[in-house]
Amino acid sequence: MPGQFIEQKIEDPKGHVQTVAVNIGESPISWLHARGHLNERQYRAGELLRADWDRAGLGPRVTMRWDAAPASGGRRSGAGAPDPTVAQLSARERFHAAIAAAGPGLSDILWRVACAGEGLVAAERALGWPSRAGKLVLTLALDRVADWYRVP
Repeated sequence: MPGQFIEQKIEDPKGHVQTVAVNIGESPISWLHARGHLNERQYRAGELLRADWDRAGLGPRVTMRWDAAPASGGRRSGAGAPDPTVAQLSARERFHAAIAAAGPGLSDILWRVACAGEGLVAAERALGWPSRAGKLVLTLALDRVADWYRVP
């Protein structure tokens, strides 16, 4: 939904609260990069990870499945679920390897922000982390993923 804005109150590091317009079609990674919280290398690594996530088809399905309905007895008729393509399998392997490269403890927030599209505050809250801890951990994870993807 590019171009749709909502008003949101944010607090800067000094405690000043201001109301800003937020584009709800913009990814959290793009938002952080546009405001100088991520460098170009970290941004590109996050976008590569998200692209592999999308390509691999790892996200939730939001459309109807048109494959054959199960026959009586619970077994599927026809060929069943289609085999994943080579591109999907390659993307899935890259995604899992990049997440592993981020490491335990770092991959949780990386997945939530880059792939699931959660904002930092929501991700911190879901993980039970203190405020502002997420950005530091996310940047460390993105640096490791950038190394893995060999982003210059």
